[in-house]
This record gives sequence, structure tokens and C-alpha cells, in this order.
Amino acid sequence: MKKRTSPPSTLENSPAQTGRQNMTTINEFKYINERPVDDISLDFFYKPHTITLLAVSIIGVMYFAFVRDQSDTQENVWAGMVCVIFFFLIVSILAFPNGPFTRPHPVVWRMLFGLSVLYLLFLVFLMFQDYKSIMGIFYWFDPRLRNFKIDMDKEYGANCTDLSFERIWSHVDVFAWGHFLGWAFKAILIRHMGILWAISVMWEITEISFAHLLPNFAECWWDALILDVLVCNGLGIWCGLKICKLLEMREYKWASIRDISSTKGKIKRVVLQFTPESWAPVRWLDPNCTYMRFFAVCQLVLLWQLTELNTFFLKHIFEMPPSHPVVIGRLIFVGLFTAPSVRQYYIYVTDTRCKRLGTQCWVHIAILVMEAILCIKNGKELFERTQVTNIVFWLFVQAAVSMLFIFGCMLWHKYVDGDESQESSPVKQLSRGFKDSAIVSGDSKGKSSVKNSPKTTPTKKVRSQHNSVKAD
Repeated sequence: MKKRTSPPSTLENSPAQTGRQNMTTINEFKYINERPVDDISLDFFYKPHTITLLAVSIIGVMYFAFVRDQSDTQENVWAGMVCVIFFFLIVSILAFPNGPFTRPHPVVWRMLFGLSVLYLLFLVFLMFQDYKSIMGIFYWFDPRLRNFKIDMDKEYGANCTDLSFERIWSHVDVFAWGHFLGWAFKAILIRHMGILWAISVMWEITEISFAHLLPNFAECWWDALILDVLVCNGLGIWCGLKICKLLEMREYKWASIRDISSTKGKIKRVVLQFTPESWAPVRWLDPNCTYMRFFAVCQLVLLWQLTELNTFFLKHIFEMPPSHPVVIGRLIFVGLFTAPSVRQYYIYVTDTRCKRLGTQCWVHIAILVMEAILCIKNGKELFERTQVTNIVFWLFVQAAVSMLFIFGCMLWHKYVDGDESQESSPVKQLSRGFKDSAIVSGDSKGKSSVKNSPKTTPTKKVRSQHNSVKAD
């Protein structure tokens, strides 16, 4: 009689275990893409009012369609475009995901996502137009652009030996303040000094490599190294990280506006609605992170370079002044939409349970690529003057410097800041439940999220016990 052997353990690969892991993955993606709102105190602002919204929208459109003067064809086109955008934003509010943030209200982030989809579709439309047709569209929006031409003969990096105080002070203009505020905002988004300095240094290399195509990239050495990198960028990074540190140390205890008796307290609570619900620390790199996570962070640095390059090439190829509303509006829009995109990218890179890239981040990357293709397609005359050696040098230095910076950050976390990084780094265990997602999203720390806050990452002793149980 053959001896019956006990069946092999199927604890890991059982259908129930596989189902739980799949559900955890689905929930994790849903959490960063459709962020729930905890502890709603004013139900009216968070309950669906779809029928009311439909009725008000239709009545409003009917009123303006029948009452307004239709004698001007251009005004009719404008009105039709505004109405299309209006209804698309209404659909965005009803159908699009919240994203990873809920303040000041999920509707704000849904509308921002809707605008990004419209912008992506507009770029796709421009992809199939020739340069003359595209400029005709811009002239239709703003006829004053016909009189503006890019001055290719203007010298930007001249007289570099003049180091007088008056010469240096003349460069501290509105663009210098823009540098400072921009890097403070980037520091608040990324929250990692090593990555920020990598982007800052590599951008100066990018300016040197493309100076033969974009004349305003040609700068004196003291302007690039001292004013840009050390003063404007450095102070911006320092101030942004200081703000992040203060927000991390703050204790978040949100009280309902109904529980506040004084008028001053109610007004203060309304203003605080436009601040983050919480602020969890961010750990892009871990001493024991995989090579895929390493290359993903390097990819973030390269994507950021592409974002900056698109800004300068778009206004140069399609000839717009830096102060034009289209240029300023695009900068503000990209800055706002970058916030949820970076958060979703961070979770996708650091959380092993999240197997899909967030929708907003996906659209953001698509926009960057479409802008780059649009520039290459319509800037043939400009790119014909491209110096191949400069571009090859730029690609090589970008890859080498980004990897060196990120590898240096890993060594720093391993040998200098190892204990803190090890405890705070979002290294997850697949057996943890969906409720652990709160700390990973970085927007659910505080009183309102106690029920959803995760337990700390299991210690080595607990993990070893868990592995021994699985082995048995």
C-alpha cells in the first residue's frame, strides 16, 4: 500500500490568498485614484446633487443661448467653446476620480483633471495641423501676437567680465523671483534634497547644451552658478524643505465647523480648508530598494527636465513673449497638475501593492510627450541647426549625473541616515490590509485618519516569525 503523503502547503498560492492580494492591489490603486473623504462634517457639500446640477446647467445654457446677441461670428465661436468646456467640466465633476488629494474639495481636483484631459486633446488636435494653421489659431485668440517676433540676434551672455554690483543687481529681476518661488514649490512637491539638487544642477547643464538653439539659455558663468544654482535655486529648495518640515511636525486635529462657537473660529476653519489635511514624510529612496525603484527615481529627474524644456521650446517655436497669458497660464496649470501626478508616481514607485500608474500621472506624462513631439514637428528649421555633439553630450551627462546623484542619496540613507530612512521608508508587506494605505498616500495623517492609519512596518523579528510560519 502506497503511503499517503500530506499535501503541500498552499497558504501562499491558495485561491483565497490570491484573491485577497488582488483585492489589495485593486484597493490600493482606487485609494490613490479615488481618494475617499474622511469625517465629513458638512454633508451638503459632499452629497451628490446630480439632478440639481443637470437642471441648473441646462437652464443656464438655454438662457445664454437664446438671450445673447449672435451677430458676431467670432463671439459665437467663443461662446460655443466656453459652453463645451463648461459641460466637460460638469462631466468631470460627475465621472472623473478625485485623485490623491481631497483639500479644499475633491471637485477642485476633478475639474483640474478635466482641464488636463482637454489640454491633452487640444495637443493631439494641433499634432495634425501645419505650423501656419497653428499660428492662425493663436492669432485668432490674440491678434497682438502677429507683431511679436523672437529676437534671435539678442546677446544674453555678453560682457561676462563685468562683475560690478550694478550689473549683478540688474539680473535680480522678476525672473529671479520666479526661479526662487518655482524651486520652493518644487521642493514642496518632491521633498527630497538629493533629487532636487540633481534636477537643479542638470538643468544648468541642459541650458549649456541647448544654448545654440535657444539664445536666452546663454548665460554668464556667475549668473548660472551663483545667481541661479546657489542663490535662487538653493534658497528656494531650502525654504521649501523647511515648510515641509514644519508641516510634518504639525499635529493635525480637525474640528467640525459646527463644533466651533465663535465667528472668528469658523472663519479660520474655512481658511484652513485650503491647507493640506495632513503631511506625511516622504522617502523616495531606501537603503535596500530595488534597482527598478532606483531607475524610476532617475526617470523622474529626466521627466522633470523635459517639462522645463517644453516651456522654453513652446514659447520660442510659436513665438510668444514670456509674460503672455498663455505662457503664464500654462505654467500655473502644469504646476497645479504636477502635485497629484507626483504623489501618484511616488506611490506607484514605492508601494509594491500598487501595480498601476495613477490616471492623473498617466495624463501628465502623455501631455509632456505630446508637447515635445509638437515642438519637434513644428521646429524643423530650429532643430536643423542642432549640434549633434551637444545633444549626445547632454543625453550622456543627464543619464550619468542622475544615476550618480540618486546612488549618492542611497549611500547617504544607508550609512548616514540609515536608521531614520529604514523606519520611515514605505517598504510594504503584501499581507497588510487596505487600511494601511493612509500613510503611503501622505494625505491621511491626523485625527481624521486614525481609523485608517497604518501600523508601522513589521520589524525584522516579526518578519522572521512570519516567514517561519509560512515555511512550516
